[in-house]
Amino acid sequence: MAGTRRTLSLVIAILGVMAIVFGGVFVYQGISKDNLVKERMKVEKVSIALDPDNPKQLTQISNTDDAQKAADTISAHRRAIAPSYQDLLGSGRFDPTDPKHLTYAQAMNLENYLYMAVTAFGLIQVVLAAGVFMIIVGIALGLTGLLLFKITGTPI
Repeated sequence: MAGTRRTLSLVIAILGVMAIVFGGVFVYQGISKDNLVKERMKVEKVSIALDPDNPKQLTQISNTDDAQKAADTISAHRRAIAPSYQDLLGSGRFDPTDPKHLTYAQAMNLENYLYMAVTAFGLIQVVLAAGVFMIIVGIALGLTGLLLFKITGTPI
C-alpha cells in the first residue's frame, strides 16, 4: 500500500513538472507572438489618431483596443464610399483604374489586417492566461506530490 502511494505521489509530482514546462512554453509563445505582431505593426507604421481634436498626432497601434478603433474607423470611411462591395460594383466588375474602386479595395485590405490583429492580440491573451494557469496548477501538483511522498514515510 505504501509503495502504491509513493508511486502515485511521484506521478502527481511528475505531472506537476510537465504542467510547469507546458505552461512555460505557452507563456513563451504568447510573449513571442505578441512581440511579433507589435513589431510587424511598427515596421508597417500602422498608427491611429486617438485624439479626434488632434488628428495629426498619431499613436503606434500596439494593443487590441487601438487596432479595433482603427479598423472600425476605416470601416466607417469605407462604408461612406459604398455600403457594401456589391453596391460599389453595381452590376459591373471591379475596375482597378477607378479611384473609388481602388480606394474601397485598399480600405478593405487594411481593415481586414487590423481585424486580424485584434484576433491575434485576443488569442495571445488566451494563450498567456492558459500558460500562467498551467504553471500555477503545475506548482500545486508538484508540491502535493512531494508532500504525499514525504507523508508516506519515505525520505525525499
